[in-house]
Formats: sequence, structure tokens, C-alpha cells
Amino acid sequence: MGSDGGEDKGKEPMASLEKIIREKKIMSLREEADEWKQKNDALVGREARMTELVKCLAQARVNSLPVMSVWGIAQVGKSALVKNLFYDTVLQLQGGNYEDYYWVDVSHPFNIRDLYLNLLSDFHSEKDPTEECHRLLKKGWCLIVIDDLRSTKDWDMIQAALVSKHLKSVVIVITTDPTIAEYCTNKEELVFNVKALEADAAFDLFKKKVLKKSSTYPLKDQEADVKDLISKCGGLPKVISAIAGLLATKTNRRMEIINSLNQKFMHRLETDLEYDNLQDLFGWMHSYFRTCPDALKPCIFYLSIFPQDQTIRRRRLVRRWIAEGYSRDSDNESAEENGEKHFSKLLELSIIQQISSVDSCAFSVDEVRMVMCQVNGFIREYVVSRRMEENLVFELSGKCALTTQRNGRHLVILEKWKRDEIVFASMDFSRLRSLTVFGVWESFFISESMKMLRVLDLENAEALNDGDLDKIFEWLRRLKFLSLRGHTEINHLPGSLHHLRQLQTLDVRGTSITTLPKKITKLHKLQYIRAGNRTMGIERAVSSSSCSWLPEFCRCHHPTISVEVPTKIGELTALHTLGVVNITASGAKNTVKELKKLTQLRKLGVFGIDGKNSSNFFSAIEDHAHLESLSVSLNKDTTRDCCFISKDNNSQRCLDDMISLPCTNLRSLKLYGLEDKLPKWEGEQPVKFGKLTKLELEMASFPEDVIRFVGGLPELCILRVKQHQDRSLNFCVMVNGFEDDSYKKVKILEISCSNSLPVSVTFGSWTMKKLELLKVDCYGGSPPYEFSGLGNLEELKEVVLVNGSSAQALKQELDHQLAEEHPKEKKPVVKLEQPPPSS
Repeated sequence: MGSDGGEDKGKEPMASLEKIIREKKIMSLREEADEWKQKNDALVGREARMTELVKCLAQARVNSLPVMSVWGIAQVGKSALVKNLFYDTVLQLQGGNYEDYYWVDVSHPFNIRDLYLNLLSDFHSEKDPTEECHRLLKKGWCLIVIDDLRSTKDWDMIQAALVSKHLKSVVIVITTDPTIAEYCTNKEELVFNVKALEADAAFDLFKKKVLKKSSTYPLKDQEADVKDLISKCGGLPKVISAIAGLLATKTNRRMEIINSLNQKFMHRLETDLEYDNLQDLFGWMHSYFRTCPDALKPCIFYLSIFPQDQTIRRRRLVRRWIAEGYSRDSDNESAEENGEKHFSKLLELSIIQQISSVDSCAFSVDEVRMVMCQVNGFIREYVVSRRMEENLVFELSGKCALTTQRNGRHLVILEKWKRDEIVFASMDFSRLRSLTVFGVWESFFISESMKMLRVLDLENAEALNDGDLDKIFEWLRRLKFLSLRGHTEINHLPGSLHHLRQLQTLDVRGTSITTLPKKITKLHKLQYIRAGNRTMGIERAVSSSSCSWLPEFCRCHHPTISVEVPTKIGELTALHTLGVVNITASGAKNTVKELKKLTQLRKLGVFGIDGKNSSNFFSAIEDHAHLESLSVSLNKDTTRDCCFISKDNNSQRCLDDMISLPCTNLRSLKLYGLEDKLPKWEGEQPVKFGKLTKLELEMASFPEDVIRFVGGLPELCILRVKQHQDRSLNFCVMVNGFEDDSYKKVKILEISCSNSLPVSVTFGSWTMKKLELLKVDCYGGSPPYEFSGLGNLEELKEVVLVNGSSAQALKQELDHQLAEEHPKEKKPVVKLEQPPPSS
């Protein structure tokens, strides 16, 4: 007994000493935290992500999940973001209460003993470090950060040392490798990806860094050049900070430095001593590209085809990869699916970046696919500085002299190139695989020597005409990808199209083509046909009337809404994307029968559904189990001066037939030209529409039962509504006199109305609690809008008004309303946006 009592007495001074040391450590950490938070700008443009990170940590602790991981490319700011969270918990500002805090920078090469000694550095214990660490960590809740983990093998040792059922700790692992991040925690929701800053946030950070060393912002007159330079930084905070810090001090050489960096960006950063602190970044870049998977590396180098800040459609890029052979079929997945995986991977790595308000909402890859993107400016500059080593891309820009060195696999003609036929004729095209044109098109751009060409992308070219197509189809017979998108001057496709027997992708959307040639059915490798015009456009030049605002698909006088397809279109059994097909054209009954044969369709758009053909059409596609995207435009009722199916038997027949839609795998559904009803799907949302993330509805009005049905769609993220007759939109679902939680996952709402009288838009207290973006069309014949309940949209970040005569007044009203009503300290931003050009 005496011995035990003596042992207890011996423990008491030790515990007391440890308590003193711990308290002293916490005090020191708090001083360190205050100083760090005053000096650093880790949260610029990252407020929303910081909130998500706090929630992630809280989830880990509440559910007793010991590990979460944070990953992103080098210098993207992941350590700074975690350090901000770490210091907030030390200061007990957020993140929960912990009794002790440890930040460990992993040594390289890794040594587990170094890890223990780092954790015990404040205690100076001479006991066995392994046992001592376990003893200390058992005493209470600890927050442990492991920074710069580089291998799963190292993690196995760390996990054995720190993570067990008996330890009350949360470990945050920081790494640049997504596979390591996933390995460390088996919970997908606890893997946190930090992406590069968006353009506005990057510019804000730059100005903050300059102003820290200068009393006024000295670069207002050079803002265009500065923004060009910041774009090249790719949203990487450390690169932005390094350049801002230098420009703030070099008062006499600012323009010289800006011009030099814009001209030789990567060379300057890699060789000038002023940027020596970026060498770790370049070390990671060199290592990443050296070890990059063979399937992904050519996809990354291929991105340098697109100019800086060029907007790129996701589908355009993926279809090009397939044509080039960079994305192929595998045993279990198609080339299309593998291409989408490549895209998602590059998006996670911030190599591809989101650009639009719609895309900037915090979607997961599973929720909704991004439509538009840009190449990260820093990654692009890095690739451009090395692409000739791979002999991949060569471009024509400015004034080019004659040279025999200009050859490669991918030619880019830029808008700024002086169209010099002599220079062009001197080039070697024998190895050319792709030609991409920006700016004015010249007929000499097509050469008979381009026999190996697989990709001809003229989406950003100008002044193309029908006569150029004959030469293209005659000489470029190995084409796999052809895009003439947006060229309204193109009226028809020549019959010689059938020469392109290797063609996989034909994109003639936004042209004036109304009929696909009969011989297109000989192109059995065709997978993707896009034709007709945009289904979401707005008529800009119609007179004011009860139906003055009509989407393009409803305007019967417009020849390019949809296209007539040949009678044997069903022979193209490889097709997975087809639209927009004119069901009302001659031979429509046969067209519907042919659609039934296209069982591999994943995306389909049709125009002209009415009471006469709806039964046959919906029966034809009811077994299309692969269908993920469907757009259906109902035919104009010729007895009324309006685009909607009238309230008669034909209308009801369409709705009844629509019940058989193959909805199980649908991710996107667009229905245009409805009156005030949907098919009788009520109660089937979770089963029938379990995967639906995007819905677009154009209706005369949205009564309560429609609002209730849409509000119950379980996975809906993007909702676009177009209303033509009613004067109110009430997003509020009532059940037995009480408001129900509705529109639970909707993050984007777009509204268009055409009533000449004011339209009231109301948001209930329990609707759209995750809405981040509200977009309102104020163009053309749109009415005045009156909003109520905006304060209920707690997560709202941005309101975008498509510019028009009423937009500026509405902006002022909404700015005031949000300032008064919205609960967040940082109020949603109201922006004006120019309407898209009519195509």
C-alpha cells in the first residue's frame, strides 16, 4: 500500500508540471495565432470554402472519425487554409474546443522518430517517445495536423502511431496527392479538395499584397496588363504574392517588370532570383509531369491549344480527346466515360478551372457536370514553355517569318496572326493531326497535304462559307472531329460528307443547316451529332404581345431550331448524342421509328411533339435505358397565337404519353411549351427521378402542384423556369397548413418571365436553403420583378441580372433589399451580365 501511495505522490508533481507546460504552450500558440492572422490573407476568396472546412472538421469529431484529409496542387493554399482553421480552434473562434494542438511538418525522407520528437518538443521528456506520445494524446481531445505527407507507406507508420480507438484526436492530413488523401480516410465526405482562386479573388489578393507595402494602389493605369499577368498566375496564392511583393517595392521598374513577365512569364519565374521562393513549386511541377500517368499527360499538353482565358466547352474538349486517341474504350468503360474521368481529374487538380457563376457553385462531380471551363493560366504557361520539347503544338501569331522549323502535330491559328499565304504554304503538314482556327478564316487554310488530319475545329473561326466545305470533305477524309458550331452563314452540308468514313463527331449547332444529307447514314462511326439552334435562347426582336417572349424552339419562322434527319438515321447505331431532331418534318412517322433503333442514345433533343405523334415518340424511347439527357419541345398550337399546347384533348394526350418517359437514369430534363400541368408523376420523384440534377421547364404558369412536384425532386441542383402568363412565382410548398422543406439541393435558379405586368417572385422560409446563385432575365420583353423572401436564402452568394432596360433599376433595388434582409455579414453580390449573342 505504501509503495502505491508513493507512486501516486510521484505522479502528482509530473501531472502538475505537464499541466503548466500545456497551459504555457497554449498561451504561446494563441499569441502566434493572433500574429499569423494579422499578417496573412489566407481567406481572400476562400470564405465559403473555409466554412465547408469547418463543417468537415466538426463532422469528423462528432462522428468520432479520427482522420480527414485536405489536398490540392502545390502552392494552391491548402496549408494556409488549414492553418487558419488550426489557429481559429486555438483561439476558440470556431472548429470546437480541443485540449491540445499539434502541427507537424513531415520530414523527407520520413522518420517516425522525428515525428514523435516533434510532438514532444514542448515536454523535453527522456522517456520512450512512442509511449510518451500515446500517454499525452490519451489525456483529452487533440487536434493534430500532418503537413506535406507524400506516401501511403509513411501514413501507415503515422496511423499506427497516432490513430487508435483509445485516442480522442482528430488528425488532418495535408497532401498534394489525391490518392493519398483518399487512402488516409475511408470517408469520401472527409476528403477536402482545395482549388485555385477564381479571377476576382486572385486580383483582390494581388491588390491586398501590394497595399501592404504601398500606401496607395499604384497600378490603376496598368490594370489591363496587371490582370493579364495575374491570369498567368493560375490562382496560386504564392505566385500572386511573390509578384505583388516585388512590384510593390520596385517603384521605378514596375511597367518593365510587368511587360517582361507577360512576355516571358515562366522563364522569369524559373530563373530570376527574386522568385527563388517558388522553386518548391517548380520542383513539384517537374515531378508531377515526370510521373504523370501516360493516359493523362497528353490531355494536359493538349490544353495549350487554347489561348489564355479562352472559354472551352467540356464536351468539345472530351470529344477532341477521343478523336486524337487520348481517351479510348477500355474493358469496362467507353472512351466517352474515360474522357469525362480525365476531365474530372484535371478539374480536381485545378489544371482546368471553373469560370462562370453557374460553374463556381460548390458542386461535386457526381451532382452536375460543368459546361464551360478555362485552362489554369499557370499550368498553361508551364506547358507552353515545354510543349515544343514534345513537338506537339505550334501556333501562328502576329507576323511570322519563313522557317522550316514550324511543324508538329497540332496547329493553332490565332486571331492576331497576319494571314500570310506564303508562310502557310511553306509549312510541313505531313504529321498534322489537328487544326484549330481563331479569327478570320481563309480558304488557303485547307491543304491537300493535310491527309492525316483528325480534328478540324472551326468553332472560333469567322467568315466561313458553304464553298469551303467541298474542299474540306474532299481532302480531309480521315477526319474524326468536325465542328462548324455557330456559323450561321453555313446553310447546308454537301453530299460529299459521306467521304468522311472515320467521322465520330459532327457539331453544326447554331448554323443555318435545316436538313442532314441522306448519305450521312454511311458514316457508321458517328457517335455525336449536334445540330439546330440553342434551345435556351431568347428572342431579341419580337413585338410586345401576350406571347412576345418566345424561346427559339417555339419560333416557327426560325429555320434552324431543329433539323430534318434522313430516313435511315437508325443505321447509325453508334450514336449516343443526337439533337435537335425535327419530328414535324416530312416523314416524321418514319423518323420516330428510326429513333427506336438508336438504343445507345445518352442525349437526345427533339422538336415538334404534339398530340398526333407523342404516343409513337414516347413509345419509341421508353426502352432507351442509357438516356441521361432529354430535351422535348412541344409543337406550336396553330389555332392560337401562342407557343403552348392548348387545354384540349391533344394537350392531355401529350401529358399522358409523357408518363412513360425513361427517367431512371436521367440527369437532365428539358420540357418546353407546356401550359400549366406536368404529367402525373406526383409521388414518384425519389424512384423515377432519383438521378435528375438539372431541370428546365417552360410553361404558361407554375401552379402550386407543379411547384410542389419540382420541390420534391431529391437530387435537383439546377432549376431553370420560364413563365409566360402568370404574374407570380411562389417557391413555397405547403403541407397540411405548414411549410415543408423543399428544393433541398437546388444551388442554381434561373428565372425568365414574359408578362408585361410586374411579376412577384416569393421564397418561403424552408425553400432552397442551399441556393447559391439566382439568375434573372431582364432582357427584351421581360417584366419588372418584385422579390420577397430573399433573406430566407441563407447560402445565396450571387444574383446575376441578364442586362436589359430594367436591369440597372432592379440591381439597385436588390442591393438595398439584400443589405436589409440577408442574414450573412457578407451580402450576396448583384451583377449585370450581357445577354448571349443571337446565333
